[in-house]
Amino acid sequence: MSQLTLEKAKKLIESAETEAKNLGVAMVISIYDEGGNLTAVHRMDDAWLASVDIAQNKAWTSVALKMPTSDLADATVPKAELYGLNTTNNGRIVVFGGGIPLVKEGKVVGSVGVSGSKVEHDVQVAEAAVKAFETL
Repeated sequence: MSQLTLEKAKKLIESAETEAKNLGVAMVISIYDEGGNLTAVHRMDDAWLASVDIAQNKAWTSVALKMPTSDLADATVPKAELYGLNTTNNGRIVVFGGGIPLVKEGKVVGSVGVSGSKVEHDVQVAEAAVKAFETL
């Protein structure tokens, strides 16, 4: 199993940025390794400053829980099983789409987190990075 290197992270970011440009949105793209450590973060010109923190937290959530952040949306609404989850881990848990784990040989080896537009676009841009990862 190969380590998620900066060189690989740059390729994922490039694919994600291309998708963001196709959508006409400025995004922040973050890549984390399997230990929840930041490998790379990229803020496109004019992307929201708030998205830097959000993208990083989406990536961290995804690798920490080994699942897409979108999987948490329904489970964390009031009266649902995981309501309040986003208040744990010093508020780092993000419970809406845009964070996706990177899986190699059935093991989570990192994650991507994207922020800067509506959730649907964040997910689409993150998926572009995942698709690039699968070809490495």
